[in-house]
Amino acid sequence: MRGAKLAVRERADAARNRRTILDAAGILFATTSDPLAVTMDDVAAAAGVGKGTVFRRYGDRAGLLRAVFETRMAALTEAIATGPPPLGPATPARERIAAVHDAIVEAKLNNRQITLALERIERRPSRSSFFDTPNYKSAHTLFCELLVDIMGPERASWTAHALLSLARIDLIDHMVSAEGWTDLQVRHQVGNLVEQILGPDTC
Repeated sequence: MRGAKLAVRERADAARNRRTILDAAGILFATTSDPLAVTMDDVAAAAGVGKGTVFRRYGDRAGLLRAVFETRMAALTEAIATGPPPLGPATPARERIAAVHDAIVEAKLNNRQITLALERIERRPSRSSFFDTPNYKSAHTLFCELLVDIMGPERASWTAHALLSLARIDLIDHMVSAEGWTDLQVRHQVGNLVEQILGPDTC
């Protein structure tokens, strides 16, 4: 019984450490001018844990950055998978594509620094293609499935790629940082183009 209580306490401690590390890393990644300059030592110091704890749990900075990103996207991912309209499965295809696309753009706007750093890592030659990353493949698969009902299987895959290109963080960041657009302007202009690509609702 005593051993079981100890095991429960250790699991609780591990969960607390995980939250503390992710919170500390998220703040550091989001507030620095270059998230890839943040070291595991920086994160460990900010979280108040040993560097070995951070390395054992996340492997390297890329793994930690990916974990922070996935944590911040968890609510959106769940809403798309099982939530109510307009993001969830019960939504008509055209409306759902537009809503999911806008939610992706909004999430990237809200996490620009972290998303920029993650996409920079995923585009490095030593890593797999950006198009093979889990997040991209998941979004592309969803859009393909929905687009088949709108324009047929022949155009679905290419159109899904075209839609996702509008949500690229480097483009979004350029429009905000270099062109001076507000977040609402980005979402409005991207949303308009998504509607044009999808075409009129003929139902």
